[in-house]
Amino acid sequence: MNRKVRVRFAPSPTGPLHIGGVRTALYNYLFARRHGGDMILRIEDTDSHRFVPGAEAYINEALAWLGIKIDEGVKEGGAYGPYKQSERRDIYREHVKKLLDAGKAYIAFDTPEELEAARAAKPNFQYDASTRMSMRNSLSMPAGEVEKLIADGTPYVVRFLIEPGRDVEVNDLLRGKVVINSSILDDKVLYKSADDLPTYHLANIVDDHLMEVSHVIRGEEWLPSAPLHYLLYEAFGWSDTRPEFVHLPLLLKPDGKGKLSKRDGDRLGFPVFPLEWHDPASGAISTGYRESGYLPEAVINFLALLGWNPGDDSEIMSMDELIEKFSFDHCSRSGAKFAFDKGRWFNHEYLQKMDDAELAELFIPVLKAHGVDTDKFSKEYITCVVSLVKNRINFVADLWDQARFFFVAPAEYSEKDIKKRWKEDTPVIMRELIEQLKALPSFKSADAEPVILAWVADKGYHLGNVMNAFRLTLVGECKGPHIFDITELLGRDETVSRIERGIEAIKA
Repeated sequence: MNRKVRVRFAPSPTGPLHIGGVRTALYNYLFARRHGGDMILRIEDTDSHRFVPGAEAYINEALAWLGIKIDEGVKEGGAYGPYKQSERRDIYREHVKKLLDAGKAYIAFDTPEELEAARAAKPNFQYDASTRMSMRNSLSMPAGEVEKLIADGTPYVVRFLIEPGRDVEVNDLLRGKVVINSSILDDKVLYKSADDLPTYHLANIVDDHLMEVSHVIRGEEWLPSAPLHYLLYEAFGWSDTRPEFVHLPLLLKPDGKGKLSKRDGDRLGFPVFPLEWHDPASGAISTGYRESGYLPEAVINFLALLGWNPGDDSEIMSMDELIEKFSFDHCSRSGAKFAFDKGRWFNHEYLQKMDDAELAELFIPVLKAHGVDTDKFSKEYITCVVSLVKNRINFVADLWDQARFFFVAPAEYSEKDIKKRWKEDTPVIMRELIEQLKALPSFKSADAEPVILAWVADKGYHLGNVMNAFRLTLVGECKGPHIFDITELLGRDETVSRIERGIEAIKA
């Protein structure tokens, strides 16, 4: 590559960051790190009417949680700032003037009502070479009238002058050559005097140029605007420093057609935002991956493989491994279905890889939330519990359902298991079992198991019925890890006490 790789992720602070936007940020980050480049976070807040309080802070927090490190941005600073577009007004005014002075743009005074009337009068109306001279703008009006309107403070916009009939060739690193004729483009609004801010199209081009962005990696919904951006680079005389473009495919619904939406998540029960979002206007709360118990590493791994593959059979990959393998050569051009179940699988796999003590620390708040006094249990005890049940969980919160009996003795017993496993002679056998357990010289799992199994065999009892009835008294149902691992952790006194309570409760 001829120049240093510099990419930018440029969200608008109009609400929570969608998971599709997270994937775009991730691909920018992987590409930049793969080539030793920089990652810029630019806040595109030129649409003042759609600004949502808290959205910018949300974006920063989400990227930080996911491990997508920003080199330059509003928080980080940098030599190319400001990194918030609302703070770059003087820069945009200067560039709007350059286009006007060069005859590449013009001023238009059409009111919303006049534009609506034009659309009603002409099907598929487009503000372009075929219609601009019939509208109220600096091309169709005397210069003196234009100057007076501006002096009087009449609201206006600046439109880009599109010359029709040109084939604009866009070279996309993912999609190859895309040719679009300029005649289908309208004279896009670049600047609005009402709020003294540019539109996306102008601000985007000016900032990418001045921040020396080498690659623009964004969603495919922006592909139709690429020819316009090519023409803007040309109008400014920047064609030689124009960035390379990559338009990523959309994330699609898990079922049916169309792009992924929040409604799909609500309907099928999965988050579409990285963090929980509290809507400041409605008060509505939308769940996030973090609050749903996903590990950031799992989310990153899951998202990376939605539309990209490493070129081999690798699935579980750390951020460093993703960076090492990432290339647009293995990106799909078509949309990727959002297989949310695969996301749960990734979370399960990452939980299995996590150190038991680390997972136990994450489990402690869950225990407290269920009323458990965790001071009564040692860290070693909680860690041992986690090690016994972690292979059964997809989320940290699942540990409670799998391990609650280690902390709270059962108060109820499964009716289904009672009918299947609790026979007429079971109470007698359980009392005999108590005596066997009391007599054990060692209560460790490896020592206790052969002794108790030998006793069952000597008595000629049905092993399945005895062990499941035993488990029922300890757990409250016939589930859980190896029975003698349970008894070792509970200890002799608690084990005996639970069997005695079980006999009385089930009889009653």
